[in-house]
Amino acid sequence: MPSTAGSDRSGSRPSRSDLRPQRRERARRWAPVGIRGMAGYVPEHVLDNAELERRVETSDEWILTRTGIRERRIAAAGECTSDLAARAGAQALRAAELDPVDLELIVLASATGDSPVPASACHVQRKLAATSATAFDVGAGCSGFVMALMAAHGLLSAGAFQNALVVGAEVLSSITDYDARETCVLLGDGAGAVVLRAGDEGPQLVDHLSGSDGTLADLIRVRCGGSLEPASHETVERHGHFLEMRGREVFRFAVRTVPELVRELLARNGCSTQDVALFVPHQANLRILESVAESLDVELSRFAINLDRLGNTSAASIPLALAEAQAAGRLAAGDRVVLVAFGAGMCWGATLLQW
Repeated sequence: MPSTAGSDRSGSRPSRSDLRPQRRERARRWAPVGIRGMAGYVPEHVLDNAELERRVETSDEWILTRTGIRERRIAAAGECTSDLAARAGAQALRAAELDPVDLELIVLASATGDSPVPASACHVQRKLAATSATAFDVGAGCSGFVMALMAAHGLLSAGAFQNALVVGAEVLSSITDYDARETCVLLGDGAGAVVLRAGDEGPQLVDHLSGSDGTLADLIRVRCGGSLEPASHETVERHGHFLEMRGREVFRFAVRTVPELVRELLARNGCSTQDVALFVPHQANLRILESVAESLDVELSRFAINLDRLGNTSAASIPLALAEAQAAGRLAAGDRVVLVAFGAGMCWGATLLQW
């Protein structure tokens, strides 16, 4: 009888502890893929805490104490996710000295696509005039960029493509209820992009670790607008198209999951937190980052943080912070860098880089 994938010879399903050695072995098989260029883009309009004080019952002190955010960027009327993604992508391609017509793959991570159909990556392809590129979207909430990076790495590692543009972009203001204090103070718009190339030139993608727990899918959601609850007058009237988040439960999930994820990723690559020069986390909330740093026994100064100026930009937060870190001279040859995110799904992911 043919063997069943995922089963041992007795036909029983392996436990999680049985699977972990296989995951570690698989982590060593990535072919060399390097980062050739990166860039970030944010809209011009600044929404600061003072303006939010005039729109909703809150205060600058309340927002800073609970989130660490002072201001965030908001897209202009008519400025959509693919616009932001294309601007960041064009800058990243210039940094990589790659002509758009030579680009082979575009992977866009976003929870706020231009429309349900088609994939917004196709609009990015058109706006970049990247006529030879295959384009598709990845939807994994705030973990989207790490998931997209992993997908692109796998495709380049397998030889399907020689280069790729990976973008995280969001117009979260389009799904923000500015009458809901708990969420409107958090969210901002922006985009970040990296160009990858197969081979051993440039900073290297070393390894990835990811997971999901669908039993927690309701912690962060937009209830309506899909096939379960299609758009209608009634769904609009009850604000069903705005982002909802159960903040306390998300906080508890993040401060437990992120340190475990980082430790496992580093352990299976033979290093520890003390070997990491820079952590680039999803920019969700300063209190979460402080708790994660304490759990990892790492100084917060070793974290790339921009949420005070940009807020939570979901899938865009990590590439934006990474591009800023490079521009500020925080990355040197030989540095180990960890990207780590959690988000809707609940999904989580981490990537180890060698600069």
